[in-house]
Amino acid sequence: MAEDNTEDFVFDDATVEWVSAASLQDKGDAVVEVRDSVGNLLADGDSVTLIKDLKVKGAGQTLKRGTVIKSIRLTGDDQEIDCRYEGIKGLVLRAEFVRKS
Repeated sequence: MAEDNTEDFVFDDATVEWVSAASLQDKGDAVVEVRDSVGNLLADGDSVTLIKDLKVKGAGQTLKRGTVIKSIRLTGDDQEIDCRYEGIKGLVLRAEFVRKS
């Protein structure tokens, strides 16, 4: 009887190629390091300060430089952090525009 040597393959958007599902799962276990504008490592619950005025799309307001954002959450992307700010729901900031407080 012949063995079934078929393996599941998945298209990986990051590398833009077909990879085996097993190797993709191994990559998923890796921890993503998120660093702020000066290279400090960020973690869930940290407070950050904006280093630049940022216009918030859809909210019609601008967050000013020096604004402190408390209790951030990491999203799994190495450049995006999820946070809350009064009057703005679903705020996602790029790590390059913040500094750890």
